[in-house]
Amino acid sequence: METKKEFFLECYELGIIKFGKFTLKSGIESPFYVDLRPLASDPRILKKLANYMLEMLPLDNFDLICGVPYAALPMATAMSLESYLPLIIKRKEAKQHGTKKMIEGLYRKGQNCLLVEDVITSGTSLLETIPEIENEGIAVSDIIVVLDRQQGGKELLESKGFRVHTLFNITEVCAILKEEGKLDDEEIGRINDFLSGNMVKFEDPKHLTYEYKLENLEHSKAKKLLEIALEKKSNLIASADVLTTKELHEFAEKTGPHIVALKTHMDVITDFDYDQTILPLIDIAAKHNFMLMEDRKFADIGNTQDLQYSYGMYKISNWADLITSHVIGGYSSLDYFHNCGVIAILGMSSEGTLTDKNYRDEATKIAQSHPNIIGGVAQNELPEELLLFTPGVNMETSGDGKGQQYNTPDHVFRNLHTDFIIVGRGIYKAENPEQAALSYKIAGWEAYEASLN
Repeated sequence: METKKEFFLECYELGIIKFGKFTLKSGIESPFYVDLRPLASDPRILKKLANYMLEMLPLDNFDLICGVPYAALPMATAMSLESYLPLIIKRKEAKQHGTKKMIEGLYRKGQNCLLVEDVITSGTSLLETIPEIENEGIAVSDIIVVLDRQQGGKELLESKGFRVHTLFNITEVCAILKEEGKLDDEEIGRINDFLSGNMVKFEDPKHLTYEYKLENLEHSKAKKLLEIALEKKSNLIASADVLTTKELHEFAEKTGPHIVALKTHMDVITDFDYDQTILPLIDIAAKHNFMLMEDRKFADIGNTQDLQYSYGMYKISNWADLITSHVIGGYSSLDYFHNCGVIAILGMSSEGTLTDKNYRDEATKIAQSHPNIIGGVAQNELPEELLLFTPGVNMETSGDGKGQQYNTPDHVFRNLHTDFIIVGRGIYKAENPEQAALSYKIAGWEAYEASLN
């Protein structure tokens, strides 16, 4: 029979807890970050979780079950299905139409409700939630939580008369992970300091080398890109924002010796012809050893993206090594990009962009978990399993007057820990694009090497 420890390790493999340096909603820097939402994506584990939690409880005491929105809703639903306790749903905010109720479902005044929460920290959010349920005449006496961060929330709620049941706490979790060799003594000490209320000192993270990433990344296109970078001592991707096939080929020939990839927008080539435009470009790329990156920025449902990628006049799937795609269509919309490396658009460099922190965080979670994605276009540091591609790089720090905000190579490597710089106008608008590409190649590589120290 599976032990509680074995069950936690199964959950851990889904990435529900990470260790490092994280800024919490409160602004406090924490040495660990908990996100149990991935559990909802594995029905087998979700069912096990529901049963583990139900076994801890005197079920005869409850008439209803309610999950705190939103992360605990799948857990409460699974527990309802396993126990036959009716589920009610608490909204985060009342609807502005219809009944405008905060609590949805069938219930009667005087019934007792079990409250389900994923993580408990200070307990304040639960103290805000409970009165909204009790206002409907429903009693709340018990709360069950998957993970207690041990930051006073359980004790606060118990002091208010609630019974709080926890499946795991952070001390148990750390002990399990240390025993399994997944946490060292230094990390444990940092976590204990944090739980004791002491100031935690974080080492500045070091920029990981291309050799390290080459060894640890699995996607063939990511490996090839890193191999080219090491061979050519370049991290430069040049944007070929030109309008004719002749200009495209000339630009590729001039910059080819200095770049790891050529970023194209084939839909702006005014005289595009597959045989005349693409086939010679493939030969130039092979001659100078660089990859072709079509900056298509796909942003549709999966079936439409499949058609756009594989068919039509551009036949992108036939020649592109790398493509860019938004993740707004969700995880499954990215399943159709075969035989290439997907670079997810996680953030944009234009002033006033709508890719805010919440969007970036959710998009990054998809990028981390999808096997077709090798990295992201972003203006912020990414998890180490993703390559970071930073656009808007220019030797000059001023913008272009059209909302484009530029970053220098030194800034993006030192502060963002970027892996590849994307340079557009700084090269293709230069009087001598070949010399400009060489200058950016040298500057990018020197900035990368300096960031390792």
